[in-house]
Amino acid sequence: MLTNLTNKRILLAVTGSIAAYKSADLTRRLREAGAEVRVVMTAGGCEFITPMTLQAVSGHPVYLTLMDVEAEAGMGHIALARWADLLLIAPASADSLARLVQGRSDDLLGAIFLACESAIAVAPAMNQAMWSDSATQANIALLKERGIRIFGPAEGDQACGETGGGRMVEPLELVSLSRGLFATGSLAGKKVLITAGPTREALDPMRFISNRSSGKMGYAVAEACIEAGASVTLVSGPVCLSAPERASSVGVESAQEMLKAVEMHLGDCDIFIATAAVADYRPVEVADQKLKKQSSTMTLSLEPTTDILATVTEKNRSLFTVGFAAETENIEQYARAKLNKKALNMIAANQIGQHSDGSPLGFESEQNALNVYWQDGEKKLPMMKKSQLARQLVELIAERMKA
Repeated sequence: MLTNLTNKRILLAVTGSIAAYKSADLTRRLREAGAEVRVVMTAGGCEFITPMTLQAVSGHPVYLTLMDVEAEAGMGHIALARWADLLLIAPASADSLARLVQGRSDDLLGAIFLACESAIAVAPAMNQAMWSDSATQANIALLKERGIRIFGPAEGDQACGETGGGRMVEPLELVSLSRGLFATGSLAGKKVLITAGPTREALDPMRFISNRSSGKMGYAVAEACIEAGASVTLVSGPVCLSAPERASSVGVESAQEMLKAVEMHLGDCDIFIATAAVADYRPVEVADQKLKKQSSTMTLSLEPTTDILATVTEKNRSLFTVGFAAETENIEQYARAKLNKKALNMIAANQIGQHSDGSPLGFESEQNALNVYWQDGEKKLPMMKKSQLARQLVELIAERMKA
């Protein structure tokens, strides 16, 4: 079954409540829905269910303490917070809710909570009197004000023998509620055409000219558009990525093939998002046989490829078009020039190259940052996972379309 949790990263936090026994089933259900799950446990949570159990059902080590030298050197609290697409605290005891409101960071969950920039949801679980107490209700109100999603609680029989509100929502419903966080509906009914990855321009049957694009950003944008309710066609150059399950995918090699595929699928599309790093030039002549190494230098004659984005905007003025610009310098200057020259509605620009530690910046990286420009405005989206960045970009596209 296709779900909005496919390939999502969920950090499940288990706190001190008898409902912790349901966490093993919840972990299993989340994984069945396509999510990758890692588990954090508080000291109280460990009193009700063992870390070994949750390690077995999640397939990953369980994270327990903040001051764990081995963990902090690897998947520490900041890395865990950045890793997650969703921090789901289930069960969330009355004490844990109070600690979250206070901003306590003297345990692993508290530190992760403060560092997390992704979606956060809590599933309260406690005695009915504790749930209805004014202090707990005030804490819930404050968490809601801060953008924390509250899943439940449900009503019914409780472990203490009483009946009322405070039961943790059942695992299957928590999976459904979690899925809903990734289905915004902001592009419901829209048809979106996206290009992604590099193109390859052949020199001979073996060699080609290409670039460093991994396609990760384009594929993330495709997933985000699907989550937002759009019908997506993805035209992709050669990449080492699995095509989004709910997208109609078309594989191409060259810029000319990409242009033909785009023109074939534009149809009644509402949005065209050009994330692909299309070659600007191609060899004038392509050898029929493998070119042999020569002792002297070799000169290649190149000719320009057809500008796909400019072609689309020229022929489809009513289409909402979003371009991408990968630059090594003068990002805003070059991006705005491209925005105006190609008559785009928006352009998303990012810097490429290397970080100070030598790791890739932009291309081939798991993270990115974007400066998004339109005629009378701009918005900067800070460094984050490309999946999260794509969701923010898609929401911005939806806002600008309405504007």
